[in-house]
Amino acid sequence: MAKKILVLPGDYIGPEIVAEAVGVLETVDARFNLDLELEYGLLGGAALDKTGVPLPPETLERARAADAILLGAVGGPKWDANERQLRPERGLLGIRSALQLFGNLRPAILYPQLAGASSLKPEVVSGLDILIVRELTGGIYFGEPRGVRTRSDGEREGFNTYVYRESEIRRIGHLAFSLARQRNRRVCSVDKANVLEVTVLWREIMDEVGSQYPDVELSHMYVDNAAMQLVRAPKQFDVLVTGNMFGDILSDAAAMLTGSIGMLPSASLDGDGRGMYEPCHGSAPDIAGRGQANPLATILSVAMMLRYTLGSPDAAAAVERAVSSVLDAGLRTPDIHAAPGQRLVSTKEMGAAVMAALQS
Repeated sequence: MAKKILVLPGDYIGPEIVAEAVGVLETVDARFNLDLELEYGLLGGAALDKTGVPLPPETLERARAADAILLGAVGGPKWDANERQLRPERGLLGIRSALQLFGNLRPAILYPQLAGASSLKPEVVSGLDILIVRELTGGIYFGEPRGVRTRSDGEREGFNTYVYRESEIRRIGHLAFSLARQRNRRVCSVDKANVLEVTVLWREIMDEVGSQYPDVELSHMYVDNAAMQLVRAPKQFDVLVTGNMFGDILSDAAAMLTGSIGMLPSASLDGDGRGMYEPCHGSAPDIAGRGQANPLATILSVAMMLRYTLGSPDAAAAVERAVSSVLDAGLRTPDIHAAPGQRLVSTKEMGAAVMAALQS
């Protein structure tokens, strides 16, 4: 039976990077006989422009029927003045919530060819391989009540609610520990339990979940210390598990350890392993249409799709080897172009090189 992939190109550089990732997906489909069926939909600003809403019902219907979703990037200054419910990002939050994509996996892996592109010294980051597991459908981004109100003294104040249910913490904990068993068997849970009651509960539940995985070492760290340690000694971490807001911030910080956020893929999974795959970076309006965007994060997101949802680890490894071989050959997009002797290439050229490597 064919496996359905919904492709959501998104906004600004989204269509550019997704086009290259789709080419890679089609190449690997032909090589490994995966029987993939691709269809397209609208999300974010592109959906707003065409339908008036950031998440059209047709897109959500197709997403529910798909085995996996490939997303580019959403948002940008064109829609910044829109009211909150008509912002492109509401479409992204909406599809995550509707599909219960609660587990966000963000690997931060430093390819040895890019050690010089990292903002840290090579000896600090060489061999880096961290997996950040971020809870994606709860926390302060979704908590109610929220809004802006006027106080009795006439001053306006904004407010949000940071809330996690025990069941939400347990399921992200189990995901993190099960993934750690496939790696180096260490989990660091990041919270702010010295200040926030919601993370006091988070820590308690993580301890309870951890007791069910005696072969995995559990540690705890406050988020401010975790941010410092990511810069000071990042290789101390194996799997980091944390809430929505902290995970959002820490994963972007980890991105720069790898040389560029343009190298970081991500997976957002439901309880059955179905997921949405997208690069960690945004829509980069400043370089849209210039052929300068790095498609490798999106291509590596395809590799994660092959591994976690489509059950094709050999195909996933082939994509990852192709990316590594292209970097070995010295091909670089502007974000990772750092040393003499490297060849500066466009978005399309980088994608074509990965496809050629897959076919060779």
